[in-house]
Amino acid sequence: MAHQLVLVLDFGGQYNQLIARRVRECNVYCEVHPFKNAQQKIKELNPMGIIFTGGPNSVYEEDSPQIFKEIFDLGIPILGLCYGCQLMAYTLGGRVSTAQTREYGKTRTEFNTDSLLFKGLAQEATTWMSHTDYVEQIPQGFEIIANTDGCPVAAMQNESKRLYGIQFHPEVLHTDNGIKMFHNFVYEICGCKGDWTMGDYAKTAIADIRNKVGDGKVLLALSGGVDSSVAAALLAKAVGNQLTCIFVDHGFMRKNEGDEVVEAFADWGINFVRVDAEERFLSKLTDVSDPETKRKIIGEEFIRVFEDEAKKIGTVDFLVQGTIYPDVIESGAGDAAVIKSHHNVGGLPDYVDFKEIIEPLRLLFKDEVRQLGMELGLADYLVWRQPFPGPGLAIRVIGDITKEKLDILRDADYIFREEIANAGMDRSIHQYFAVLTSMRSVGVMGDGRTYDYTLALRGVTTTDFMTADFARIPYDVLEKISSRIINEVRLINRIVYDITTKPPATIEWE
Repeated sequence: MAHQLVLVLDFGGQYNQLIARRVRECNVYCEVHPFKNAQQKIKELNPMGIIFTGGPNSVYEEDSPQIFKEIFDLGIPILGLCYGCQLMAYTLGGRVSTAQTREYGKTRTEFNTDSLLFKGLAQEATTWMSHTDYVEQIPQGFEIIANTDGCPVAAMQNESKRLYGIQFHPEVLHTDNGIKMFHNFVYEICGCKGDWTMGDYAKTAIADIRNKVGDGKVLLALSGGVDSSVAAALLAKAVGNQLTCIFVDHGFMRKNEGDEVVEAFADWGINFVRVDAEERFLSKLTDVSDPETKRKIIGEEFIRVFEDEAKKIGTVDFLVQGTIYPDVIESGAGDAAVIKSHHNVGGLPDYVDFKEIIEPLRLLFKDEVRQLGMELGLADYLVWRQPFPGPGLAIRVIGDITKEKLDILRDADYIFREEIANAGMDRSIHQYFAVLTSMRSVGVMGDGRTYDYTLALRGVTTTDFMTADFARIPYDVLEKISSRIINEVRLINRIVYDITTKPPATIEWE
């Protein structure tokens, strides 16, 4: 796709995806690549600008990641963040040392707003620092453009060469005006025009898919989640009834969701196959309580069900996967570290007779996938659907699974989500759901003793789902949720709210 591009070179920083997301929020296309491939990627991509990420190393150590010095003479604007700032200083003859006072967290910072990087910003604001080393002496030709009480070089620039270094992290929301700094870099310094929008992406992707598919047959495993639903909508716009979507309803969906998925695609002109496999999955999970065993059984059975349905269709030309850009980054490339491997259709290529894979979302972050879904006219309730694990409610019922437990959880979870929406918090809380625990406790209802299940509620706020804080749901909202669940859902007599952050907990319970 012919878009202006900013290249992010990854030096092992934990915020590499977040940096790319911030650039794209400025309507400028951005890709993340390992620093070791820098020369190749610069030649291949012809970027408007380059950003160095942070990283865990000390730049002066023998085995620390380095960059070829000629990169600073290419005439391409460069922004170094944290380790990237120190690398720029060190490579160009400055001095980087261990700081006497380490800085972590929110820090008062003073800015020289004459710099294009800080144009239009306040002269004093809060930034997010996370460093042990610091730039003790800036290279020749540079000047200091920001400082803190503990860090004399919080930012530096060589204006004539368009080289900029920032010791703090503008990509995290804890830094005031961080997005504005990226905006200034890509527009004021790199000269980008801002040609990356989901409207343009949709038009280009549809044309590319049509050209690739021709009159071929396309198959997609539709889970009902955001990624697979948006991929289905994009393929439907491109090739219509050449697309067959197989929706395996394993019986672990939330209340009404199976019907909602069918309804959402009723008028899209595609071949839609819904497989009611609830009894098949439940029979495989009889007396199984270990969460990992649950996941493996469900994943394997999904493949078997999909295989059975795909055989009825025969040979297809293309198999669609809902891979998104974080999957690509995390799975690593070349010498990049593999954070975790992603197999988006769980091994399906081994069981389906197809010629080629199409991954229409592999350039997009999750928020961009949602924007694309809106652009394509997909139903709001699919586009803004809460994140949902592949095994569904099977891993939100603690212990062994029965149809009765699933129905109890479905009803309780529906009330929780409905009341969060009624309170206007459905977009501010990034993930929220109910968990049916295996614990039973004594209660009193109607002057009688009960011995029923404890239901746990979980709500978190996060920017990247790698870390998360528990959502501060007002007590009156929690009270209403608790009252409704106790009164409307049988066999629950106690509600608890999970106030654990990630880490040490995970977002899901299993």
